[in-house]
Amino acid sequence: MPNLRIKEAAAVLGVSDDTVRRWVTAGVLPVHTERGRQVVDGAELARVARERVHVEEGRASARNRMAGIVTRVQVDGVMAQVDLAAGPFRLVSLMSREAVEELGLEPGDLATAVVKATMVVIEKESR
Repeated sequence: MPNLRIKEAAAVLGVSDDTVRRWVTAGVLPVHTERGRQVVDGAELARVARERVHVEEGRASARNRMAGIVTRVQVDGVMAQVDLAAGPFRLVSLMSREAVEELGLEPGDLATAVVKATMVVIEKESR
């Protein structure tokens, strides 16, 4: 199993280095020293990731949900492209102009990308 440095573990989980260090201090995530640096065992990191994943049950059959912010909306004719930044990831959804208008999607909106197979569906967050 690979060992990851604190910074790498934080990037994998989409949290800050300080958050991982707090988990280490609290005993949530064990570390050991390798060549003078604290490292996290990959299996332990996977365990913590499984425990911390939040899934809203009963809303849809898709389970791959990534919260983010809409960075760009391009509308052309009957189709539109919506770009979403979810952590370090850029997700792109091609949808109808009608869907974009119904959701009222525009840059700066908080939204969730729902991924099922090769399709990305964008849901606008309600406040």
